[in-house]
Amino acid sequence: MIIRVVGPGCSKCKRLHERIKKLVEEGKIEAEVEYSTDINELISNGVLGSPAIFKNGKVRYVGSPTDEETLIKVLKE
Repeated sequence: MIIRVVGPGCSKCKRLHERIKKLVEEGKIEAEVEYSTDINELISNGVLGSPAIFKNGKVRYVGSPTDEETLIKVLKE
């Protein structure tokens, strides 16, 4: 699966990207992780907030899940 974090490049977006990469490194999820600061990608998908988590090209979550359990659940759904 391809997980893509999209946001304006703020610290919250970068932190979410790093959290997801860490989950992959720890073997808690299996994915290719990407990061984008292309705001047009958010707009074209109707997303009004950031960061946004895309899974295989579809928006799965907007915002930053506060705990690891919620993040893993979002990524595995």
